[in-house]
Amino acid sequence: MTQPGDQADVVVVGAGPGGSATAAYLAQHGLDVVLLEKAAFPRDKICGDGLTPRAVKELISLGVDTTGWQRTKGLRIKGGGHTLTLDWPTTRSFPDYGMVRTRGQLDETLARHAEHRGARLLERTSVTAPLRDERTGRVVGVSAKRLDERGRATGETYAVRAPVVVASDGVSSRLATAAGREKREDRVMGVAVRAYYKTPKQDDYLESHLELWTRRDDGTRMLMPGYGWLFPLEDGRTNVGLGILDTSSAFGHTDYKDVMRRWVEDIDADWHLTHDEAAGPIRGAALPMGFNRTPLYADGLLLVGDAGGMVNPFNGEGIDYALEAARVGSELIAQALARGSDADRERVLAAYPGVMKHELGGYFTLGRWFARAIGNPEVMRLATKYGLPRTTLMRFLLKLMANLPDKGGSSPSDRIVNALSRLAPDA
Repeated sequence: MTQPGDQADVVVVGAGPGGSATAAYLAQHGLDVVLLEKAAFPRDKICGDGLTPRAVKELISLGVDTTGWQRTKGLRIKGGGHTLTLDWPTTRSFPDYGMVRTRGQLDETLARHAEHRGARLLERTSVTAPLRDERTGRVVGVSAKRLDERGRATGETYAVRAPVVVASDGVSSRLATAAGREKREDRVMGVAVRAYYKTPKQDDYLESHLELWTRRDDGTRMLMPGYGWLFPLEDGRTNVGLGILDTSSAFGHTDYKDVMRRWVEDIDADWHLTHDEAAGPIRGAALPMGFNRTPLYADGLLLVGDAGGMVNPFNGEGIDYALEAARVGSELIAQALARGSDADRERVLAAYPGVMKHELGGYFTLGRWFARAIGNPEVMRLATKYGLPRTTLMRFLLKLMANLPDKGGSSPSDRIVNALSRLAPDA
């Protein structure tokens, strides 16, 4: 395995979608990039594995070969006794299909793609702390340690220095936290649990359940907080999961894994689900939403993906925004490193938070308002009961919640979504 030198143009910490995409773009710009990953590929991550057309667009821009990946035509929504099937919208801005790919497969594909572009990938490498310039306090690299196959430290440590460091190390982001970037308490947070199930049902639609009906021990039905999903894979399995927002009064007081087991039993007549034990048990993870860690750039450290809370509060989707941040951030980094002075370089890098807020800040604010509203179960019940039967309304909501408006589009729904995103504050 390639060993890093003591100097690079950029150090990227974390080889999830955002980190690997950032490394790939930077290497394409001709920069010397070191990509550090704590685990070894293939490795699993807790995720729904669903990729909307917005994410597919970013994969196309990145040049990733998606031949053979499971494609989806749209979304099937269930709730309030209704079922509505909606195709992905056809627009100039986005393809008219989505995908489903396990994170074990997706993340390794993107990491190898970065390697192929020229990034130096080091697996089993755990970053222990940022390195700082003693005079300015600026982050100028990272210290790291090597891990063995069991995740234990081998005793080998080293430092990698670079003018720019990218933290893409997930929701906890030890690197960002060590640099003083604490999570914002005024942002929505979610929790999701998921597992893989075998099923004879073949489907090319994502399925979302707006109501989680489970059964008590006496057999009577009971409505639980949260929403559920079934995202079909190409290998005869489906990703089954549920999520709940911290705006719900049940947040933190619910055994989500037990809710999921009961819910799976309740929907089994449609799907005939068998838990894929080899893929692991029901596991959970936090969803950091709406830029919940800021600033996105300061003092040499730039945040991408979950490290910066780049998850859509409307639907819990984060891969597309991590890929988008990678594209935007890598372009700014490449431009900054081409400048002739430290001051000019810093001026370019400092634009990153503003660019990301301009693109997503207003939309994420709308999502936070939505998340707080549906935290009230009565609001969710009424919205499901009276909204689902109205197909035109639901098509609009699909475009809004998946953030798929045509840029410059002339349709009423495009104009409304774009206008709402512009008018909402991006704080």
